[in-house]
Amino acid sequence: MLQHVLDHPRAEGATLVVHSGGSQAFVVDSIRDVGRDAWNACFVDQVEDYDCLLAIEDAGIGGFEWRYVTVVENGRTCAAMPAFLCDYALDTTLENGLPRRMMRRVRKLFPRFLSLRLACLGSPCTETGVVGFHPDISEARRATLFSELLTAFERHAAAENCPLVGMKDIDQQTAASIAATLEERGYAVIDGLPTAWLDIDFDNIDSYLERLSSGTRKDMRRKLKSSQLVRVELTSDVGNLLPQVMALYHDTRNRSEWQFEELTPDYFQGVLRHMPERSFCMLYFVGDQLLAANLLVHNGHTLVDKFFCMDGEAGRPYNLYFLSWFTNLRYCLDHGMRRYQSGQAYYENKVRLGSKLTSNAMFFHHRNWLVQRLLKRVSRFLSVDGSAS
Repeated sequence: MLQHVLDHPRAEGATLVVHSGGSQAFVVDSIRDVGRDAWNACFVDQVEDYDCLLAIEDAGIGGFEWRYVTVVENGRTCAAMPAFLCDYALDTTLENGLPRRMMRRVRKLFPRFLSLRLACLGSPCTETGVVGFHPDISEARRATLFSELLTAFERHAAAENCPLVGMKDIDQQTAASIAATLEERGYAVIDGLPTAWLDIDFDNIDSYLERLSSGTRKDMRRKLKSSQLVRVELTSDVGNLLPQVMALYHDTRNRSEWQFEELTPDYFQGVLRHMPERSFCMLYFVGDQLLAANLLVHNGHTLVDKFFCMDGEAGRPYNLYFLSWFTNLRYCLDHGMRRYQSGQAYYENKVRLGSKLTSNAMFFHHRNWLVQRLLKRVSRFLSVDGSAS
C-alpha cells in the first residue's frame, strides 16, 4: 500500500515522499537537493546532465517552476527525471492558421481560455525527456521504479493544483519502455517534434559532401563561398557581447512558429559557466558586426546544437545557417565527435544535409475523465507536424 508523507528531512523545501516496499520517491524543487553524483549516476553519458539542468534552474526563465523526481533505495538514487510546472496554453502546438489566430484573439479578452495548470515530466529546455536509471538497476526492475516515480509526481501535481499531467519530448526508445505503464493509467499520446542527428562516420568534409545529392552538393559549395567574408570565433565566455547575442536570439525567436519558453541572458551565461570544457559559443562576424551566434554543448562524443540565432535580414546574404552547419561538422571531425545532433525544427534543410529523424512523443492525462476524453478527441489537432521546415 503506497503512502505519502510531506516535509521529509532530506530537503529543506516541501518534498513529497512515496513509500513502496524498500523504496522512497521524492519530489524536490532544486536539483541541488539531489546532488551531482547521485543525479549523473542515473544519466551516464547524457549530454544534458546535472550541470546543464542546474544552469536552466538558475536562469530565471519566466513562467516555470522546476521539479526533480527521484526514487531512492537503501540510500542510493535509482531512478530520476526532471520536471516542471507551468500554465499551458493548449494552442501552443497548433500550426499557424485561422484556428490558432481565433484562439489567441479570444485569449486577449479571456487570458485563461484553453489554458491549464500543467505538471510535466521532462524539461522545456532539453532536447528530449529521458528517464534516468542507475546502471546497476536491471531492465526488469525499471518499469516498477518508473511507476513509483510517476505516482509520486502525480500526487505532487494534485497537491500543486495541476489537473493536467504530461511528459514532454519522450524519445522513442524511452516511450516504448514506459508505454504500458502510461496506457494502464489512461495517458493519451500525441506526436512531438522529432530530433535530427547525423552520424560523423566520414573522415573529412569532402567525403561528407560526396554523400549528398549532386544538386545539394553544388548548392552547398556555392553557399560556402560567402565564408571568405565571415570571421568565426569560438568562445566559452561571450562577455560584453551578451546583449548582442540576446538581440540575435529574440530576432530568431520572433521568427519561429513554436514559442514555449523564453531564454534569458543568465541561461546563455549559465550553460557556459556550469559546463566548462563541454560548452562553447560560435560567433559569426562580418567586419565588426556580430550577425549570428551558436550555443553548443557536448559530452566528448556527441555535439548538441542548443540554439542558433541570427540577424534574419543582415545575416541571410552570407548563408550563415549553412556555414554554421559545416563549422560544426569540422569541430566534430577535429575533436573526435561521433554524432552531431541538430535538434528540432527546420527539418527540410537538415534532412537535405543527410540528417536522420528520431520521433518523440508527448503524453498527457487530465484528472477529470470528461476533460481527458475531450482532449483525446482533439489531440490530433494538437500534435506537432514533424515535417515542418
